[in-house]
Amino acid sequence: MTELPFRKLRDDAVVPTRAYDGDAGLDLAACERVVLEPGERAMVGTGLAVAVPDGYAGLVQPRSGLAARHGITIVNTPGLVDSGYRGELRVILHNTDASETFVVEPGMRIAQLVVVPVARVEPLEVEELPESERGVRGFGSSAA
Repeated sequence: MTELPFRKLRDDAVVPTRAYDGDAGLDLAACERVVLEPGERAMVGTGLAVAVPDGYAGLVQPRSGLAARHGITIVNTPGLVDSGYRGELRVILHNTDASETFVVEPGMRIAQLVVVPVARVEPLEVEELPESERGVRGFGSSAA
């Protein structure tokens, strides 16, 4: 198992945990109170910094319970945490509910962090790309 170092930037920050052993995501908690009116978005601090290992990236994902019950999602989902970033983890929450205000309280779990391996690739400009079964067929090409 790879260790994932976190540093509290504020005393009231909550170090991420998993709800269940097999969970992919670590729950991130808010470290501040934020009021999200219908349709509004706000950047919410966690009070944490993380050292994602080289060769990995952190993906900040919405929590399904907040989305299903309150229409709360993340604007730039997934948010990307590069391995070299050492600043505060902040989450851009969006209240998609058309009529209900949502209040984020300190300690509330607002997102989850999933750490994934990242392939190191080097861009290479070419005149032609290799053929594939799909080719240039785009959106809706699978008739799903």
